[in-house]
Amino acid sequence: MAIHNPLGQFYFGKEYNLEEGKVLENRIDYDAKDLCTHAVCVGMTGSGKTGLCLSLLEEAALDGIPAICIDPKGDLGNLMLSFPGLTADEFQPWIDKGEATRKGMDVDEFAQKTADSWRKGLKQWGYGPEYVQAYKDSVDIAIYTPASSAGLPLTVLKSFDAPNDAVLNDSEALRDKINSTVSGLLALMQIDADPISSREHILLSNILSNAWSDGRNLDMGSLIREIQAPPFDKVGFMDLEAFYPAKDRFKLSMQLNNLLASPGFAAWMEGEPLDIQRLYYTPEGKPRISIISIAHLSDSERMFFVTILLNELLAWMRAQEGTSTLRSLFYMDEVFGYFPPTANPPSKQPMLTLLKQARAFGLGCVLATQNPVDIDYKGLSNAGTWFLGRLQTERDKMRVLEGLEGASAQAGSNFDKAKMEQTLAGLGSRVFLMNNVHEDQPVVFHTRWVLSYLRGPLSRAQIKILMDERRATLGTTAVAGPKDVQSKADPSKARPVMPPGIEERFLQTRRSGDVVYRPALFGSARAHYIQSRSADGIDEWREISLLQPMGDDVPADIWEGSDELNQDDLPSFETDPVEDATYADVASELSQPKKYSTFQSQLKDHIYRHHTMKIWKCKRLKEQSEAGETEADFRVRLKHAAREMRDIQVEKLRRKYATKIASAEERVRKAEQRVEREAEQAKSQKLSSMISIGSSVLGALFGRKLASSTNVRRAGTAARSLTRGSKEAADVAHAEETLAEYMHRLEDLNVELEDEIREIEEDLDIDNLELEEDELRPRKSDLSISEVMLVWAPWTIDKNGIAEPIF
Repeated sequence: MAIHNPLGQFYFGKEYNLEEGKVLENRIDYDAKDLCTHAVCVGMTGSGKTGLCLSLLEEAALDGIPAICIDPKGDLGNLMLSFPGLTADEFQPWIDKGEATRKGMDVDEFAQKTADSWRKGLKQWGYGPEYVQAYKDSVDIAIYTPASSAGLPLTVLKSFDAPNDAVLNDSEALRDKINSTVSGLLALMQIDADPISSREHILLSNILSNAWSDGRNLDMGSLIREIQAPPFDKVGFMDLEAFYPAKDRFKLSMQLNNLLASPGFAAWMEGEPLDIQRLYYTPEGKPRISIISIAHLSDSERMFFVTILLNELLAWMRAQEGTSTLRSLFYMDEVFGYFPPTANPPSKQPMLTLLKQARAFGLGCVLATQNPVDIDYKGLSNAGTWFLGRLQTERDKMRVLEGLEGASAQAGSNFDKAKMEQTLAGLGSRVFLMNNVHEDQPVVFHTRWVLSYLRGPLSRAQIKILMDERRATLGTTAVAGPKDVQSKADPSKARPVMPPGIEERFLQTRRSGDVVYRPALFGSARAHYIQSRSADGIDEWREISLLQPMGDDVPADIWEGSDELNQDDLPSFETDPVEDATYADVASELSQPKKYSTFQSQLKDHIYRHHTMKIWKCKRLKEQSEAGETEADFRVRLKHAAREMRDIQVEKLRRKYATKIASAEERVRKAEQRVEREAEQAKSQKLSSMISIGSSVLGALFGRKLASSTNVRRAGTAARSLTRGSKEAADVAHAEETLAEYMHRLEDLNVELEDEIREIEEDLDIDNLELEEDELRPRKSDLSISEVMLVWAPWTIDKNGIAEPIF
């Protein structure tokens, strides 16, 4: 019989009696909100740690909670191996042939045995095929492989962009991000750099600080240029040249350049940018489990990537609203080496910051390890839940007890070290001790059967098979530019001479070759979007930049059909063209300086009419999208808001029914007591009647010497006793009817409660929430034009005379 998981509860297994070695019937339902205070899972190989952690991620998926998972070994890819049909054909491609041979079976036989085992195991723990299907439907799962094309490629080089305002306005957060980013980069370059004494670390930190404080993004190329020529001439109180001479800076820039130029590093440049929001949710707003496999990376590459990811996660977290409801998960398997007790690797500070601050934003961190000795348990004292499996050595147990004691002290709860030590000594495979500071006492439990097939670590080839279809659907991001990407080449001409007063710029070319410059108009403006009618209305300034390719004729509305450029990736302008370039004709209007004031007026009118801000509203939740928020992101935020409202309403409902149910239970209790009392009285009366009747009968048979009147009195007494017995029996029946009625009322109350909870869930289901779309125009009085200028866009011509843009 399939189980039904309560809202916001994770089903981990059932209680376990260590003394009897027996699984009990009491379910272990874990409150999802408790993960806001983080969790640690410790257990040696064979303890069942992987199964428990995968169960946790499955339960989160079923509840709509997204997760980012770092996978150093390849185990987490098993989350994709869920087979609703539970057939041998589904399992067969993933069977370990070596294991089948060791068991004396062929692959097909072993696949059938595995399918049977999984079907039986799921049924034993209350899960049926419908739950496997629900798990697959509830979440999108993807495996990313940075610096590899086995899974989905992922590049972190965009992570040198300036952080969001939440980080920039927090001096401590900005300092931590700069420090760990530079440390991770230098570790990748195999430079052992101390943040205080290393001039490499200090120089790069100053470069990042200078750029980010100005709101400038850095890519690796610009970072190399700024190492050679920093935008400052002093470091602290010392001249730059005295602190770090130019020839030494050149060596550092060459070292970074050589790293970028190496064949192995080319893969780091490929893939989608590291975007935490997109790792947590699909563009349509569906929750994701993003598994980031780093098993193929070297130690220095792993440290670099993990550090960058943690920093991006911190920046994303600080941009979220505070909440006490679980919003998302960060899970890292085998945290060994990234959070040591004494050393200070680049990953340690951002991870410690997450453990200290993430709970306020609903971000739960789950860290797992089989090496308890090399973990900073003082830092892990911020974790509220500990899952402890079988440990290998006494030293491991002592370190775990030290961490538990610190966590209990942090939470202000009592800690029985001796009892805990005794319990740890008795744990076996798939049996864990859960110490949750939100509960009264620890509990020992046996983990449930996982929905996914635990076939062991996936190889890169297997990851590739899983992600081939997904990879094939990935498109490329187009560069903003003219719409006729390919057209016949223009005739070669010299550069036109423009009159004074017309500002010219040249778009930077992205590759070498024969260049033909075509004219275009570039316009930029600041638009003010205001919605003052709403209490939490919109008040935002936007920078808008348009590029309009120009032909021989100038249209009536010169900006009609122009391309809006991405403000985060604006093209670079140069004052001088490339050598030996040729030029297309320029329309006469573009050669008249007075026309540019007209172009500015037309730009202002065009932006007012065509560049509206889309707004989505949800009346049910009284929520409205924020400036720049997409519909998908708004739905993600609504989903969390609906979950918060759901939790609040369900809690109110439970409190509302608590008194009624308690009263009904009390009536049932009293009715049960009455039934017992009436039954006892009826039993006593029945015995009395039997004695009275017996006396009467014996008197009639053997009491000849007794007067007849005495026999008559005995007979009357017996008759009255029988009458009272009938009455007592009736009283028992009446008491039982009353008990049945009260029990029926109690059952009705519980059904009513479940029905109302279900109504709340349906009412706040994101699929049932209606959105209204509206458009907000910029305020015309605040619309200001920054500049309109003539730009030359570089194109190149192939051997067939076909031109394509190279900007």
